Amino acid sequence: MKVSTRGDYASRALLSLALHDSPAIPTSVRDIAERTGLPQPYLEQILLALKGAGLVRSKRGVGGGYVLARPPESITLAQIVSAVDGPIVAGEFGEPHADGACNHEGQCVLLAFWAEVGEKMRDHLSSFTLADMVSKAEGNGAKAPTVPDDLAARVSRTMARSSAR
Repeated sequence: MKVSTRGDYASRALLSLALHDSPAIPTSVRDIAERTGLPQPYLEQILLALKGAGLVRSKRGVGGGYVLARPPESITLAQIVSAVDGPIVAGEFGEPHADGACNHEGQCVLLAFWAEVGEKMRDHLSSFTLADMVSKAEGNGAKAPTVPDDLAARVSRTMARSSAR
């Protein structure tokens, strides 16, 4: 899986909001852009997508800006990434066929594997919250991201099998 620039920028913007969280005082897009080094016009688009996903709220006018819509403990990395990039999947391969109706050799087997890989990626990204990122940024030793050994091994075996055919 490759996280897009939008996914990275969205994560950085929400981390900035969480690090400077004050539910009563919204943070302007300009302030978020300055703190994170992100381009303001692009950041505005990303924040609108995050608002649509219910991760931030906005206030218009003087003193307006953005605040987190929920506590950092209830916002996962999977929610952030999918808010700006869409569903987290291993690829655009479609769903496994029902009743074994495969048109090509190995197609159903690989579709099932890719679906499982996508599920594992979603589960893994869901295991990290914005609060974990805040803790890590503040030097409090939050859990570090790791790829489960079984997932890495299964992906490697699947890739090897598919390239051998």
